[in-house]
Parts: sequence; structure tokens; C-alpha cells
Amino acid sequence: MKIIRSVRTMQNFAESVRLRGGRIAFVPTMGFFHEGHLNLMRMGRKRGDCLVVSIYVNPTQFAPNEDLETYPRDFERDRILAEAVGVDVIFYPDNSEMYPEGYQTFVDVKEVTRNLCGMSRPLFFRGVTTVCTKLFHIVKPHVTIFGKKDFQQYVTIRHLVRDLNMDIDVVGMNTTRESDGLAMSSRNNYLNPDERKSALSLSRALVLAANLYSRGERNAERILEKVREEIGSYPYTEIDYARICDTSTMKDAPHIEGECVLALAVRVGKTRLIDNLVFGDSFAFDECRSTVEQEDAEEVFDQSEISSSHGNVCRPAG
Repeated sequence: MKIIRSVRTMQNFAESVRLRGGRIAFVPTMGFFHEGHLNLMRMGRKRGDCLVVSIYVNPTQFAPNEDLETYPRDFERDRILAEAVGVDVIFYPDNSEMYPEGYQTFVDVKEVTRNLCGMSRPLFFRGVTTVCTKLFHIVKPHVTIFGKKDFQQYVTIRHLVRDLNMDIDVVGMNTTRESDGLAMSSRNNYLNPDERKSALSLSRALVLAANLYSRGERNAERILEKVREEIGSYPYTEIDYARICDTSTMKDAPHIEGECVLALAVRVGKTRLIDNLVFGDSFAFDECRSTVEQEDAEEVFDQSEISSSHGNVCRPAG
């Protein structure tokens, strides 16, 4: 496995893979891997000949009062985990590579970012879309894999790629959960034992909403009222938002018709957690803990595929 620190080296490597007919799969991350990240990588391993993972805690998506400085980092641990699932390259730039002196260009995706996190984190999506645009130009992937835990981010990246005519397939994967239903997140590391119990309020509220929907309830506000009651019954919780949105526009939907998502952001103590449910999707915890789940792939990951499928195209020419 290669570790590349510079933009130019990464671009040259990617170009050499493409010239030899290799297909590049890319998983952008901020590091501190958990099983959810590894599932994205496993899917990337199946989708490409050369698997690239970036580790970069992007400063432009953090507001001054957020956790940029304290965001968990452990590169050596991440390196070991990535190599074990068959990653070919870790792209690990620093700020001077990504935002050199005099940098002044940003990318905005307007409408689908106005609601939800766009209201409470006004800098977030501009930072995400900018860094992803840069990473796509640097890594030159054919396919990129995103988790759907941040459903609004997933929708935003799809719009970014479509609107700017990027020749990249965007693959979304379902949320990977702990055995008790908590969505896996690097920020779960911040929770103390009592807060960890209260963090289950998000997934349990989603189960409640799914049950109401399955019994025929389609009025968004009636569902949201029950969701807020459920979350509020746990200590240390403060709701940032609980909204039901049309997945194509990410605007509030007063009535559930077509595809809609229930999106949650909740502070548990000082930790902000997100989760979501797309109505009509199955929501059984035993189906989504540590398996590779994706909308159109059900094959079992085979570790033996690593040695047979990608070795030659990922070696530098010459």
C-alpha cells in the first residue's frame, strides 16, 4: 500500500493507472476509521481495480466554534485498518497542499444545502463541496463511495457531480450500526457512558417513525411530534433538527409521498450526532451492523479478490 502526501504525485499516479486501463475507486474520509468506513472501502475494492482512500480533516467545513482541533485522529491505526481491507493508496495531504497561500476558490451547491445542516452549519456544505471537487480532480476516480448516514451530503455530492458534468459514478451505502442500533461515527468517541445510552434516542426514534409509517401514517408533523417526544425522553439530548424532507429537493415535506427522508441532528451532551431513515427502506438493526450494504450490490466480500484483481494496474509504470 502506498501513502501519497502531495497533490502532484497523486495526480501522476492516478493518470498512470488510467493510462493502463485501470478503474479507480475512491473513498474520501477524515480518518479515525470505524467499521462503516471499512465497509465503504470494501465496496470500493469491488468497484475498482485501484482503491484510493483519502484522509484529510478539512478545515473549510468547520465553523470556528466546532471541533476541528479536537476531531479524533490516529493515522497509524487508520493505515493498518486500510491495508487490511485491501486499500492500494492512502492520499494524506496537509493543509498547505490542499489550500496553498492565496487560495480563494470555493464551490457552492445551492438549493439542496439550504435546509437541515445548511441552517445550523452554514459553512459546512461549501467546505464539503469544495474539498470533494478538489479531491475528485486530484484522485481522478471513476467511482466514489459515500455513506448515507449524512443523507443530505450524499444528495449534495450527487448534484455536484451531475451539475459540473463530472464523469464519476456516485455510489451510496447504507449506514453501518452498532449492535444496539447506534449509527457508527468517529464522534461517538466523545460520548461518556451515560451519553452513549442517550445516543440511542436517535435510532429508536427512527424505529418509531418507521413503525408509524408501516401502519399507514403519512402526515409528517404527526410523525415528527412522536419523534421529538421520544428523543426528548432521554437525558442530555437537545434536538438541532428533526425534519421530513423530499429526497430530491431536501425541502420539508408536509405529507409523505414519493421518496422522503426523516433526518435527525441531536446534541447528546456536547456531541452532535446525525441519523436518518428513508421511508419505505427496511430498518432492521441486525441487517445493517457490519455488512456491506449498498443499493444495488449484495455480493459477499472475498478477501482473496484483493491479490487477483488489482495488483498490476496499481503499480507505478516502469
